[in-house]
Amino acid sequence: MSHPFLDLPPLSAERFAAIEDAVARLLDTRQDVLITQGEALLPLEGAIRAAAGPGTVALNVITGPYGQTFGNWLRDCGATVYDLSVPFHTAVTAEQVREAFAAHPEIDFVSLVHAEAATGNTNPVAEIGEVVREQGALFYLDAVASVGAEPVLPDAWGVDLCVIGAQKAMGGPAGVSAISVSERAWARMAANPNAPRRSYLSLLDWKERWTDAGRTVLPHAPAQLEMLALQACLERIESAGLDAVMARHRGAALATRAGAVRLGGGLEPYVHEEKDAAPVATTLRVPSDVVASEVVARALASDPGLPLAAGGGALAKEMIRVNHYGADASPETVERCLAALGAALAVRD
Repeated sequence: MSHPFLDLPPLSAERFAAIEDAVARLLDTRQDVLITQGEALLPLEGAIRAAAGPGTVALNVITGPYGQTFGNWLRDCGATVYDLSVPFHTAVTAEQVREAFAAHPEIDFVSLVHAEAATGNTNPVAEIGEVVREQGALFYLDAVASVGAEPVLPDAWGVDLCVIGAQKAMGGPAGVSAISVSERAWARMAANPNAPRRSYLSLLDWKERWTDAGRTVLPHAPAQLEMLALQACLERIESAGLDAVMARHRGAALATRAGAVRLGGGLEPYVHEEKDAAPVATTLRVPSDVVASEVVARALASDPGLPLAAGGGALAKEMIRVNHYGADASPETVERCLAALGAALAVRD
């Protein structure tokens, strides 16, 4: 029996290349764009292992759990790593990055997460990019959560390695991701004897077998359903207009912050300053006599479809995350979340 999802014709190289071009338009970049056949951790790890090695001196900015992961990968590659950690309720500043360069002028690689959905903060990449360019360091950016919710502009910001995923603000699939790569990032990879080759992590293999070969023959069979879903979400963003999509996310974030305060019950925004708060997700701090994970469980029991989660690890006691991204970046979803949280907070054991 025929099935529309299972009996698809093979995805052509021409269509694959066209989807890459649509990603480049989304990022307003002239850099090479590679679509990687897996969740965004694939290009995130692949880029670090390709560009970093024993001679690398890295500044790793930590504003949430992903920054911690990048530091681990960099150390595993043999890099010397200086961590710049800031409290999760705030964002890093360009001045803090400048001070790190002053203390360690040998830094030649900077890793940064644009928006940390897990902690609800977002970092001023444009300002940080100016500082990184002044020093001539390679700039690696995780824009998985931010793309679609706020501007992501690798060329304008001097980002050499910019990774995105479609599963959050873009409203697309989780099983496919993309990375833009500058010429100097390619040169750094080519000069790294430890860069992955003949490996699923190898960006250099894709460059040689796909980009440099004219994008006419795919190196392997693509993840068809994910590619078609990525194309559909890119077309939807282009049709709606990126500015409108970003405005919808910003509106949901502002409404969640304001609504949580008006709701009472001791809820307050986890990220103190509005300018530091990510449009993709809003984190809330619960009163000290309440356990956040229990509040979330009660809220989800009343409305199982809500995009609510407790903070990860130790944050499960104090943090609630409202994931208002993609289709959930709407006034209706924000209202439902706040109503369920208000009812759940009213129940005290």
